[in-house]
Amino acid sequence: MPIEHEAKILDIDPDSIERHIIDKGGRKLGERFMRRYVYDITPGDESKWIRLRDNGNDTTLAVKHITSDAIDGTHEVEVSVNDFAATNELLEMMGFTAKSYQETKRISFTLDSAQLEIDTWPQIPPYLEIEAPTKEDVIRVAAQLGYTESDLTGENTIKIYARHEIDLNTVPELRF
Repeated sequence: MPIEHEAKILDIDPDSIERHIIDKGGRKLGERFMRRYVYDITPGDESKWIRLRDNGNDTTLAVKHITSDAIDGTHEVEVSVNDFAATNELLEMMGFTAKSYQETKRISFTLDSAQLEIDTWPQIPPYLEIEAPTKEDVIRVAAQLGYTESDLTGENTIKIYARHEIDLNTVPELRF
């Protein structure tokens, strides 16, 4: 399963971060509204799950596996699918029931070798996600923006919500 090299910077001001990315030579790619279904593979195992996501342009189906909260602690296999509703129906026919429907807003950028995303989720402050080919690239791009490695977290969304005393596992619908 391929490794994702990504980290988050929590509790950001989106307008300030956007200006800073552009000032450092980044390029804005656009804004999207996204929706997703999340399915347990094994109920109670928070380390591995299925995600069906429509990002406004493409629909993908992925298995995410978290081995640690490190920058290189997420493994993912993702494929394109062409129909959000039909894929959800197919998964249900295979015995997977969506445990959650979630909506987010995303502003995407590139900076050097990295993909940067300002993610806004309901009920929590926005955060910046940096994904790059290597852990060192993630740290380097964060440094360009004025952040140190200690400012970065590899925590998944469930843990970020827990920081705000919200158990995302008990929220069947997360909408704006």
